[in-house]
Amino acid sequence: MHYTVLVGYLRWVALGIWLLAACTSSGPATAPAPPPTQLVHQHVAHNLDTLLWHVEHELLPLAQRTPMPTDSLRQRFRACRLLYKRVEPFTEYFMPGTARLLNGPPIGEIEVAENKEFDPAGLQVIEECLYPEVDPSQQPELVREVKKLRQELRRAQTVWQVLEFTDAHVFDVLRQQVFRVVALGITGFDTPLTPDAALPEAATAVAALRPLLAAYAPTDTSAAAARTRYAVAQQALIQAERYLRQGVGFAEFDRMAFITGYANPLGRALLACQRGLDIAPFQEVRALRPDAATLFDSAAFNPDFYAPTAAQYRTAARVALGRRLFHDPVLSRSNTRSCASCHQPDKAFTDGLAKNVTLTETGLVHRNTPTILNAALQAGQFYDLRATTLENQAVDVVGNRDEMHGSLESAAHDLQRQPAYVRLFLGAFPEEPAGRINPVQIQTALASYERSLVALNSRFDQYMRGRRTALNAQEIQGFNLFMGKAKCGTCHFAPLFNGTVPPGFTKTESEVLGVPATPAAQRLDPDLGRYAHTQLEQLRHAFKTPTVRNVAHTAPYMHNGAYRTLEQVLTFYNEGGGRGLGLTVENQTLSDEKLHLTTAEQQAIQAFLLALTDMPPR
Repeated sequence: MHYTVLVGYLRWVALGIWLLAACTSSGPATAPAPPPTQLVHQHVAHNLDTLLWHVEHELLPLAQRTPMPTDSLRQRFRACRLLYKRVEPFTEYFMPGTARLLNGPPIGEIEVAENKEFDPAGLQVIEECLYPEVDPSQQPELVREVKKLRQELRRAQTVWQVLEFTDAHVFDVLRQQVFRVVALGITGFDTPLTPDAALPEAATAVAALRPLLAAYAPTDTSAAAARTRYAVAQQALIQAERYLRQGVGFAEFDRMAFITGYANPLGRALLACQRGLDIAPFQEVRALRPDAATLFDSAAFNPDFYAPTAAQYRTAARVALGRRLFHDPVLSRSNTRSCASCHQPDKAFTDGLAKNVTLTETGLVHRNTPTILNAALQAGQFYDLRATTLENQAVDVVGNRDEMHGSLESAAHDLQRQPAYVRLFLGAFPEEPAGRINPVQIQTALASYERSLVALNSRFDQYMRGRRTALNAQEIQGFNLFMGKAKCGTCHFAPLFNGTVPPGFTKTESEVLGVPATPAAQRLDPDLGRYAHTQLEQLRHAFKTPTVRNVAHTAPYMHNGAYRTLEQVLTFYNEGGGRGLGLTVENQTLSDEKLHLTTAEQQAIQAFLLALTDMPPR
């Protein structure tokens, strides 16, 4: 017997012996039950062993066989992918680097600080070798990728053997997996070439949580409330899995009904069960708060997570000061332009122009003015992601010749001469020497104000929180299309609908769409995007995936303002982006396959997008 299988077998023999003894023994000699974390650890170890065995002894031999047995190879691949869903909650949570090499997107990983690109690996890369057709000439690559997968699984085994965690970690993992299914699983994010596999995999991911929760089954002597909450959580898992397995096709699946009727109640039930067992959620600062029961809770997100340090978190005084600075032209060299000159509150903090004029009014700025509503909920700023924080963004904009052509140092000097501002700064930064204003304070105040511009309370959000009259049938259909057939949700991730990847929300993605210079142009827009700052070929013409919240007020669209209407934008995607329109975009990350959305379906998507309006107080 292979060593890894033997190890897994012995683990489960030992566990089985303990369970048998626990069920048959009586009296004081009965051995104490192992702690739940130990049971969870053994369960995950067994699943890792099983997955590795299948990769090594079934998938790899088939990949090496000549000629390749296509049907058998695909069958074993799909089986391995289902087995991976049993360990995914823990690899993603505890080993994100390894998880990317087990089941990450089939595009290279960019390390901007090192100006390096790392090749993709894992199940999604193997999928490209098997679908839509098996190319015999690609067999060496397939074998190579399966061997890499085997190596990463061995690494995951090694890490898992020494990993320690608490009960709070387990419940955190459980809820994050529910969130992962909602935001990624049911959209086909993991199965871009085999969308019909998405729902069975999502069902397996949910089913895999049941034995983990079973490790925390209350005893007969537990409080009645704890037993009830546990039973409700287990029943919610069963019902969610059952809904995912109802046999509906990928395009027809009702994602709205699943989320509101099954996933959200499951998240709440798991949190209630955790609290019923006196296991407190974590208190650390995260983008998605550790005690969020669903992705759609009104206070689920904490914008302060993206601040550089805790010293730059928001306070009411800093927000008020930042609001005043935002509207004051004192930050520009000529004292004629403020932040609000381009980010106008009544236009969702945009300007309604394809591109605004430069400060000297002798030309146009480089790109379209994006909204800053909910911009705090992303891990990178600007279309080219050149700034990692809102604080860094402030330095860039103020110093840009075309935009404000000023400096925070000179602005601090000017503000120092205004007693009213001196008092405001002292109130916002009482720890600083009295009367002293510095550039970092200006950055912090501006960023604090922008972090206050988060208001996830659109009609869509209200519907997700229980107000069932908030959306009509067309808008619900639009959401289901957005998250399914139209594939919008695989880049504009719910619930923020930007490129910040759930459920961790620590990374913001960019895409190469192939946007033309103008709607009528038969040429690619010349803007190099991220490539201008990080010269890796994958980033040529790559731009941040922005939020589609408040699109009713943020036209025109795209980094260059090429499209003035949502109809134009939807047509662009429906045709397969730039490459689908016939442009040469060799590194396009958007699929160039046509979506075949009908006019009625495009109208439904547009109706849903308009239901995402949630402009906050100014």
